[in-house]
Amino acid sequence: MAYPLYLPGEPAPPEARPLYELPLLVLVGLTGVGKTSLLEALGYPTLPDRRELADRYVFPRYGYTEPPQDRSERFALTRRFRQEHPGGVAEILAQSRAVPAWPLLFDGLRGADEVRFALEHLPGSYFVVLEARDLTRLSRLLRRGDAFDRVRLEPTDQAALSELARGVLSEAELQEALSWGVPPQELTAKLKIVAEERKNYDPAGSRRVLWGHPRALFLDTEALDIAQEAAAIRALVERVHA
Repeated sequence: MAYPLYLPGEPAPPEARPLYELPLLVLVGLTGVGKTSLLEALGYPTLPDRRELADRYVFPRYGYTEPPQDRSERFALTRRFRQEHPGGVAEILAQSRAVPAWPLLFDGLRGADEVRFALEHLPGSYFVVLEARDLTRLSRLLRRGDAFDRVRLEPTDQAALSELARGVLSEAELQEALSWGVPPQELTAKLKIVAEERKNYDPAGSRRVLWGHPRALFLDTEALDIAQEAAAIRALVERVHA
């Protein structure tokens, strides 16, 4: 269920409150960890996600009247925004307003800097960290067929597949991915997204910041099914509400 978010400078109804005053349930995780399926299972009120925040707030700052569709271009622009605003999307949230509700869910934050900023400046927030191996994320990207998952491919991309996988997939994992029978161009495109995300938002950074924190819940989306993940989150929501 979509829930309005009033960004900095946007008019808001009188009952809206700054997000730093509200409890907020925040998903933390990269593309392909299973956020979309989990959101559908939970059915919680959901704020506009980080993609929409970038479209509405970040890209217009750099002269874009229409948001770019190529993910590499988007990564470059959001990286520029984080260089100017180290808290990234969390800084936008901290200056935004919403009508109070619980649970009110935001999808999502990424990387150590965003999470650290949110911990400090959104003191009512609780963080659900969704984790999966890069190989699993790649497999899910290849299956989901989201039109948003596209990047421009250069002629040399296919030849550079092994180089692209370096630091992301082990040699055995790369060979497993190659055995899936996916057309090389499609595999390269999706692997490029996984590699770009890892370069921009190292998931180990989020884990270091949140591990052991009383406001954080870690879920292994490979070990748990959607029903188990949703049950764990509902238990967290009930504890907070109590």
